[in-house]
Amino acid sequence: MNTLKTWVNVPENSDFSIYNLPFGIFSLKNKKRRIGIAIGTQILDVYALSKLGHLKELSIDSKVFKNKYLNDFISLGKEKTNAVRLKVQELLSDKDSPLRELSSLLIKQEDATMHLPVKIGDYTDFYSSIEHATNVGSLFRDPDNALMPNWRHLPVGYHGRSSSIIVTGVDIHRPKGQTKPADSAPIYQASQRMDFELEMGYIIGKKTKLGDTVTTDEAEEYIFGKVLFNDWTARDIQVWEYIPLGPFLGKNFASSISPWIVTLEALEPFRVETPEQKPTVLPYLQTTGLKNYNINLEVAIQPQDSKESIVCKSNFKYMYWSMAQQIAHHTVNGCNLNVGDMMASGTISGKTTDSYGSMLEISKAGKQPITLDDGEKRSFIHDYDTVIMRGFCEKDGIRVGFGEVKGMVLPAL
Repeated sequence: MNTLKTWVNVPENSDFSIYNLPFGIFSLKNKKRRIGIAIGTQILDVYALSKLGHLKELSIDSKVFKNKYLNDFISLGKEKTNAVRLKVQELLSDKDSPLRELSSLLIKQEDATMHLPVKIGDYTDFYSSIEHATNVGSLFRDPDNALMPNWRHLPVGYHGRSSSIIVTGVDIHRPKGQTKPADSAPIYQASQRMDFELEMGYIIGKKTKLGDTVTTDEAEEYIFGKVLFNDWTARDIQVWEYIPLGPFLGKNFASSISPWIVTLEALEPFRVETPEQKPTVLPYLQTTGLKNYNINLEVAIQPQDSKESIVCKSNFKYMYWSMAQQIAHHTVNGCNLNVGDMMASGTISGKTTDSYGSMLEISKAGKQPITLDDGEKRSFIHDYDTVIMRGFCEKDGIRVGFGEVKGMVLPAL
């Protein structure tokens, strides 16, 4: 990658470097939502940029950039969307850039409100970390047969609830439902085992028709970009309900995402190999080339009126099933994709306790509580705890990050 410098003041180790330039939807007081691009601690107003004629060579109607969601923009296709990103990169790198005299185009992120970046039609959650699946299988079922017989043969997934996906900063209430104590009949109560799941989501950027299939070689053409994803989970509700049809009330009450979508083009320098797959997968799931990404991830818990404690450091590179395989499997039966659909990776865990992506795993289903930096203990998430997830890539002095997704758990209603 060519070395780039920007005239914008970007703090050292900023997630939003000149190499990144992710897209999001923001608003200012008394102004309508519009598309922005993050650079350092600021947001470039892409609608205003377009209205001033700086994107005219791309032949894109400015109305696309003054929008509640990114869907219309994404629908233009990668040729157009990446051209906008590259043009902005050029304007922010050129020391003689006309934008240097247009300070109103750059807004402080702290002065803006970030919104859900896409209108999500459908949401699929996968289960693609072999470490996580093994840990959960050992805790919920039999340690000697932790993985179900199908797990190494296909990317397991389920259709989740898109309407309850929320953007960072939106707090949630502890969910209520049926749980099953070991020594009694089922009871109705607020979840006592509230958990996070460290995941990454990706946004579909190209539609298919009902009946179409997408190959692993084609799959990345259908991915616009990635976000951080916290798939909140009520473990006690989940363990009672999930057999035989899988997750329902234990998960559909809320999932939180980060507001900035990092494009696959920005992640290109950070490709790595996927883990070896045994046994050999069926032909439609076989891949060539580097299909995974080296993305450092962490989770922190911050109790009310206290400091945060890092409880997990993981990496997206651990994923056994790649995004390309997930899309190929999702469409192999002819299921159609739409722009704005959300896919989530499933919990991302590594091989050691400090890299496990959920409290279920970290605390061994509550049997081994952890101690936070302020001395408090946690097996699961308490009321008024804030969970914070962060992620970034770094290589050869180049950093591309996702910012953070955070949310507080409030008492049950």
